[in-house]
Amino acid sequence: MKICLILEGCYPYVFGGVSTWMHQYINQMKEHEFVLWVIGAKAESRGKFVYELPPQVKEVHEVFLDDALKVKDKKKMRHIFSEEEKESLKELMLCGRPDWEVLFRLYHDKELNPMAFLKSEEFLEILTECCEEQYPYIAFADAFHTMRSMLLPVLYLMGTKVPQADVYHAICTGYGGLLACLGGYVNNRDVLLTEHGIYTREREEEIIRAKWVVPSFKKQWISFFYMLSDMIYQRAFRVTSLFTNAMKTQIQMGCAPEKCRVIANGINYERLAEIPLKKPDGWVDIGAVVRLAPIKDIKTMIYAFFELAARVEKVRLHILGGVDDEEYAEECYALVEQLQLKNLIFTGRVDIVKYMEKLDFTILTSISEGQPLSVLESFAARRPCVTTDVGCCKELLEGNEEDCCGRAGYYVPPMYREGLADAMEKMCASEVRRRRMGKNGQNRARLYYRQEKMIENYRSVYKEVEEKNGWDRI
Repeated sequence: MKICLILEGCYPYVFGGVSTWMHQYINQMKEHEFVLWVIGAKAESRGKFVYELPPQVKEVHEVFLDDALKVKDKKKMRHIFSEEEKESLKELMLCGRPDWEVLFRLYHDKELNPMAFLKSEEFLEILTECCEEQYPYIAFADAFHTMRSMLLPVLYLMGTKVPQADVYHAICTGYGGLLACLGGYVNNRDVLLTEHGIYTREREEEIIRAKWVVPSFKKQWISFFYMLSDMIYQRAFRVTSLFTNAMKTQIQMGCAPEKCRVIANGINYERLAEIPLKKPDGWVDIGAVVRLAPIKDIKTMIYAFFELAARVEKVRLHILGGVDDEEYAEECYALVEQLQLKNLIFTGRVDIVKYMEKLDFTILTSISEGQPLSVLESFAARRPCVTTDVGCCKELLEGNEEDCCGRAGYYVPPMYREGLADAMEKMCASEVRRRRMGKNGQNRARLYYRQEKMIENYRSVYKEVEEKNGWDRI
């Protein structure tokens, strides 16, 4: 089978949890061919891959959102919109439920120029109607610029050349989900969706905090991403998530329950299981396997460690990972300097297997997560964890009703620095407790989170596609 994987802002351009997962996934699926259809923010990243692509990757199609800004309206738009087309465009602007096939016909099949539309009288007419209905007391100029910036990437992506494949498998909703649905439409193929976190909820959190969004249009931007999620939830043949609560969220957001499956993450257990425990040397060493990015909330981690260091002697924090956001990373370095933290080390990217020998336990302070590989890898290496209560971290640390492995760490609410310091202090206080919790975590990883089980489950999803289309009989 030729599988088109649609990715946004991760593999193969940057290291990180989803990228690591994707690389391992492709390497394991040697019986299939893959096409990567990848969305990046800036065209300057073209071809700059940090991974050596496996041989089963036959094509890479790159699309960059800043290329949308280079689209020129070559001439005045001559297309006369039907009532059906106008209604779909209005629904798109209102972030409702547009008829996506109507829009695909306009911007893909008929190759309507996005910029020509956004400068047209028809656009102004539809926008005016929307503002009269939804935003009668808001400055029209704000609505005009917000709507153009919201619509341009979508209209641009709908005009993208579609690679040939037997199935279109998106690894997120949003713009990635849009391209997957476009591929399914153009080539009359099935669409699959795998969500590691709930993409829409993550965008919602970012928009609430964002300074670039006009406050009166924050609700509109949030609705925009909910609309994109709804599109692929309706179109997809199968929708997978990493844990039960994530699946429940997908269903609450409108995905049909019969489409949904839980496929837990898996790790290479044997690679980590034989790492020796750290020899006692009087120090407690804490590791954070994490990218320097706002969503990982490194600043709260630094503040919590500052508080811990004031309570506990001989404790070190090792932050192991690359830089995802240069500006944020500089702020983190400056904060460490300001607090005069001597025992906090930014290692950059390292060999986790070798470095894990130096660690007693690990910490994760993210604002949002799915099912973090760093926690599973820590478990496999017999290191307990302190995490925030995001994604399925609580379930990983405590287990579920079928799991009797025992507690493998502590969790606290996101952004709660005092709680994080308390939890780390409790972990530092007892080597016996750390070893007991580490063994519990290792048993959990061995029983429920092995890579081979995960790959088997995804193979069964592809098998369903083959059976549905009768390809298994050919």
